[in-house]
Amino acid sequence: MTGTATARAPETEARLEGPPPRIMVVEARFYPELADEMAAGALAVLKAAGAVSQWFRVPGALELPAAIAAARLRQPDRFDGFVALGCVIRGGTDHYEHVCRESMHGLTGLAARHGLALGNGLLTVAHLEQAWSRARRGEGDKGGDAARACLRLIALHRALDRM
Repeated sequence: MTGTATARAPETEARLEGPPPRIMVVEARFYPELADEMAAGALAVLKAAGAVSQWFRVPGALELPAAIAAARLRQPDRFDGFVALGCVIRGGTDHYEHVCRESMHGLTGLAARHGLALGNGLLTVAHLEQAWSRARRGEGDKGGDAARACLRLIALHRALDRM
């Protein structure tokens, strides 16, 4: 294989050039204690990055894409990125499958269609213990991971804009 070697950016934190990023964080509050833990992880990452964040709460996972779509439709340039936080825990019916599929489809569809810097922190888990393991800041820190993903995508967007 031939080609030109290029430098790779470090895999740790995104380097954001320019103004502080403006982030919309949407929390699904169906499991309030889990939502609080994930929000704390996301907030720590966003504060460390100097981001300006606005927080919105929705009842559950199905409302996450609708909230982000509403923000994009009404004020398309207000936010540089989005963080979606929530949790769906498997129950005894197939409702879990529908909620997970439609919520994830809505979030990934928005990101792809509109080129959004969207950090997806929607947990889809088998049971409550698994949810806590993934949500806790000292363990999975998926709230922090979603915020980091959003910031990395904003850094990518800004790098592309400078090309």
